[in-house]
Amino acid sequence: MNLTCLFSLENLLSHQKGTYSMTKTNVTQPVYNSENQNHILKHSASAHTIHSIGTYQKYLPEATPATHIQFLQASGNVDYKPTNNYMFQGLFQEDTEALTNLICATLHWSRSKIKSIEITNPIILGQYIESKTFILDIKVLLNDNTIINLEMQLNNYQNWPERSLSYLCRNFDNLNKGSDYSDVKTAIHIGFLDFTLFSHQPEFHATYKMQNIKSHNVYSDKFILHVIELNNIHLATDEDHYYEIDKWASLFKAKTWEEIRMLVNDNPALQTAAETLYRLNMDERFRETCERFAQAEIEHNGVIQRNITLTQINEELSQTNEELTTQIATKD
Repeated sequence: MNLTCLFSLENLLSHQKGTYSMTKTNVTQPVYNSENQNHILKHSASAHTIHSIGTYQKYLPEATPATHIQFLQASGNVDYKPTNNYMFQGLFQEDTEALTNLICATLHWSRSKIKSIEITNPIILGQYIESKTFILDIKVLLNDNTIINLEMQLNNYQNWPERSLSYLCRNFDNLNKGSDYSDVKTAIHIGFLDFTLFSHQPEFHATYKMQNIKSHNVYSDKFILHVIELNNIHLATDEDHYYEIDKWASLFKAKTWEEIRMLVNDNPALQTAAETLYRLNMDERFRETCERFAQAEIEHNGVIQRNITLTQINEELSQTNEELTTQIATKD
């Protein structure tokens, strides 16, 4: 499926006009590396297993048959879903298998394409962080040649195109001194949004690339934006269904453990994510930080709404002032 959305990119690429077009992309399998935490997790494309190297210690203890049974017996509401920023970060940092499967589903890749995956901005899970100022996103080095940034965004602050482009441009500027421009790594930004980005064109999964407005020739395959609208799962295409990105979106939005088990039944790609989500929800220290982020989001939304209201009032007052000025000038 190929849909085209035209944009003027004068400020982005030396006044070269182009477009972003919805295109089908192709992905592969993982390495997790952090010098700060002194660990590397490697995922073998052939064996499809994760091997731990070095002194890395995961936040959660190893899963046991008992925790699996607890997950199968869990009922009621999911307190902290992956739509919570801290849960999103913790879930996919803790579960490299789940991160691999999510990326493959989003990019419409087969697992065999991923040779290595490395999270380059890990946080120390369970450690106190200031939720009001800490921005969470997952930055991944894939196959040593692709930089992927994944973000979860619940609320529409009317700045997502600019925000996502800013992140993408930073990641695209990845050449080392003395390197040839052709060696620049592919940069991909993936945004999971719980709102419709463009009201005139609701879409579940959109992929944007720069292309020529007239000929539709793609300018580069190394600069890509993906937008997943969690509120528009019903608009998923046959291709989305095939790669099961719609099921990941449903997992993110699921409200109860019963609903989650129905989603992951006979679906190993989602199974590890669901059980890791359950175990993190059962960890009191992790829950506390999730709650701080949830409250900070509510407070931030309140500030944004107040600013919007004040802006509207200011615009109305300015318009009234102009009208009064005109009336006075007319009388004179």
